[in-house]
Amino acid sequence: MNYPSKLIEQAIDEIAKLPGIGKKSALRMALHLLKRDEKHTLKLAEAIVAMRTQIRYCEQCHNISDTEICGICANQKREVSLICVVEDARDVLAIENTSQYRGLYHVLGGIISPLEGVGPADLKIESLINRITTSQNTENPITEIILGLSPTMEGDTTAFYLTKRIKPFGVKITTIARGIPIGGDLEYADEITLGRSIVSRIAYE
Repeated sequence: MNYPSKLIEQAIDEIAKLPGIGKKSALRMALHLLKRDEKHTLKLAEAIVAMRTQIRYCEQCHNISDTEICGICANQKREVSLICVVEDARDVLAIENTSQYRGLYHVLGGIISPLEGVGPADLKIESLINRITTSQNTENPITEIILGLSPTMEGDTTAFYLTKRIKPFGVKITTIARGIPIGGDLEYADEITLGRSIVSRIAYE
């Protein structure tokens, strides 16, 4: 496709790199931004730059945060003895939207996937083990780990590995009930199904 401007072409090429966005959709978005008032377009650009350059990750759970400790970890009303282990921040958002869970989280930053070259050392597993170890000397030790991982082969592999690492500490290990379709992702599950899965979690065998 021939574009009337190299600047438009560059914008389209970058927008088309976003997931689920093709060239035609990127063209529509670029032209829409061009038609909008300049201050609105600049505000969008500034928001994206600020997100990319200023965003942080919680030092405790590794969730996306604006501060050293995220709002969930800093909330004194949360159940600190309960940790839900998830793949990434999208899963935290999905579970939080159910309003059925009041514990804390631990974001692994991915799942074990040998085909993609992702091993245990590439994930935030050691920091989870450190959280468990450190908590044992406090008034509120971690008593339960919920494996909130998507029910895929990679998710099950990660859950199996985590179970082997956590069992020696004597901490209860559960997994969300399989109300989530096998092969599905947590972020696409409806809130009712996901909420029931959290409430009806079962022991991981």
